[in-house]
Amino acid sequence: MGFTFTPNEWLVIGLAMLFALLLGMALAAGGGRKHKLRYREENKRATELERENVKLRKELKEAHALPGSTAATRDERRPA
Repeated sequence: MGFTFTPNEWLVIGLAMLFALLLGMALAAGGGRKHKLRYREENKRATELERENVKLRKELKEAHALPGSTAATRDERRPA
């Protein structure tokens, strides 16, 4: 059972594929900008959080260095 297409049918198939290709290119144009922007925002936020973590760890370390400090960190409360 083979399929035989006339030249007109081949032309319609080709035009449909060309239309789909052009439509896909038009819809995808500029779609990467949104993702790049979100990535940059997320990366900036992660960097800010890392800086804040470093600052808080430093403050915690300084608080433990004070005489009479009994504050326990999560690691010190964890059983061995």
